[in-house]
Amino acid sequence: MSGLLGYTFFQHALLGALLASVLCAVVGTYVVTRRLVIAGGGVAHASLGGVGMGAYFGFNPLLGAAVFAVASGFAIQAMGRRAGVREDSAVAMLWTLGMSLGILFAYLAPGFMADLPAYLFGDVLSITRADLWALLALTAAAVAFVGLWLPVVVAVAYDRDFAVTQGLPVRLVEGVMTLLTSLSIVACLHVVGIVLVVSLLSVPQTTAALLVRTFRGMMWLSALIGYAGCLGGLALSYALDVPSGASIIVVSVAIYLLVYTIKRLKTSLKRGA
Repeated sequence: MSGLLGYTFFQHALLGALLASVLCAVVGTYVVTRRLVIAGGGVAHASLGGVGMGAYFGFNPLLGAAVFAVASGFAIQAMGRRAGVREDSAVAMLWTLGMSLGILFAYLAPGFMADLPAYLFGDVLSITRADLWALLALTAAAVAFVGLWLPVVVAVAYDRDFAVTQGLPVRLVEGVMTLLTSLSIVACLHVVGIVLVVSLLSVPQTTAALLVRTFRGMMWLSALIGYAGCLGGLALSYALDVPSGASIIVVSVAIYLLVYTIKRLKTSLKRGA
């Protein structure tokens, strides 16, 4: 596998996985702490509508995915807050609507979408230089915002009602984090795809939560765990000649199970002593 390091496409894959790991660590820690993982999954699947429309009308499918993802993210918030719709119902509605529109437009597109599986399941080896620049810009924006507003982000993530009573700019933080989450989902489609991208926003963070208790610690550690999952997934994909996106998630979940098992064993040994 070391021989692949000389190829540009593999260098792009490694750098793209690193940027995606950092981005998802920053945004995903908020998503997991705020218990918005299901909403993130809904946004990810709804973005397929934009992919299908892009293929049908002839514009960049990722641009369409971004529009659908952002619109879905804010729609879930608005429906739950103003329309009195349960959040899980709003997620299910937008999730299925986006997927349905995406499938319909993909079938109507001239010649069908030959690259549809890449959007659904990812292909980290197809990351281009333009994708890397987009990932870098979004990662820098996410790190800058969360770094500057960390106390407020933490307050909103752990206890929104308390943050409101303290007069904190809750709506602003929620709006920016919704925007960053939606765009992060689209930016990471090439890594693991629409079907699996929510795992990048939750599995490394859940693993990190087993080992650390602070918001900042979860971000740093989940970035390392996320990148380890990406590297392990790439190695598994190369060894077995299987899709890279699915391999990354399998390795990430395996890391979680390993950490969970070790922690349980240590706890049992301490109790036995």
